[in-house]
Amino acid sequence: QVQLVESGGGLVQAGGSLNLSCAASGMIFRVNVMGWYRQAPGKQRELVAGITSGGSTNYADSVKGRFTISRDNGKNTVYLQMNSLKPEDTAVYYCNADLITTWRLSRDAWGQGTQVTVSS
Repeated sequence: QVQLVESGGGLVQAGGSLNLSCAASGMIFRVNVMGWYRQAPGKQRELVAGITSGGSTNYADSVKGRFTISRDNGKNTVYLQMNSLKPEDTAVYYCNADLITTWRLSRDAWGQGTQVTVSS
């Protein structure tokens, strides 16, 4: 069994910062790509940022230059530093991990989501 536990969401004023973290635990052999998605009310879930085990990153155009994704492979943890937050960043943020379990099974795991609210 695999779990992804997120933390760090909250309420912040526009222009402020938040740092999200997500730790994967359980019967994990290897974690490949980790990423953050978000879903605003009435909208589809969208990719915010992703990072490979080698450290290659990609970002949604809307967050480039403001958000930074990083990871600690030893801790199976991914982070999302969010700066210069805007009201349109308000959403539930979900952690995702593409991983291999100890049974050598591929698994696409999701966290429970953490609310980020940016006030104007």
